[in-house]
Amino acid sequence: MSAYPPEPWDLHGHAYVGVWLLPRDRTPAPHSPATKVVTIFGRAIVCAGLFVYEEPSPLTYNEIMSTVLVREGWRLRVSITHIWVDSEASRDGGRALWAIPKDLADFDVVPHTSYAAQGIGSLAVKRVRRLPWALPIRFRIAQDREGSLLVSPVKGRIRFGRALGRWAFAADGPIGFLAGRKPLLTLASRPFRLIFGTG
Repeated sequence: MSAYPPEPWDLHGHAYVGVWLLPRDRTPAPHSPATKVVTIFGRAIVCAGLFVYEEPSPLTYNEIMSTVLVREGWRLRVSITHIWVDSEASRDGGRALWAIPKDLADFDVVPHTSYAAQGIGSLAVKRVRRLPWALPIRFRIAQDREGSLLVSPVKGRIRFGRALGRWAFAADGPIGFLAGRKPLLTLASRPFRLIFGTG
């Protein structure tokens, strides 16, 4: 097992996140069966994100993930359904600390221009309009750990923006449920700081 830092992880970098409204029967199942998918007129809120973690993060790596908005009772949570990184330490730490099902993938990244995870998905960025200030953010992820619900906090500050770009997903790949679908919008986060976990 690779060495990984203890929680919390003080993460810095930039990201692009697409937001889709998917029919319930096209939506990936939450990672934990103790949560329920949130729907709006029969559609679920599904996101795909490409993240680049940079110095002074405790680990530097690339990441692609998909998430779905869920609820634990009436409390909103984020369920990470699929996720890949190019760091063994990040993979092992994510699994051990927060039950995040990280796997490894190969990435090809040209910052703020193009992002690709081999066999999974990609984004070509055309233009970004950023807000002039950073905003606080706080949420909790809900994951399954050996049949029990594990809820972990995330907080930080993000400078949001609206991005124009082209998402593409392998139709026969693990995020194929988004293949051929245009997002409702794509958010840019340049930069972000996220405190992941407790300590």
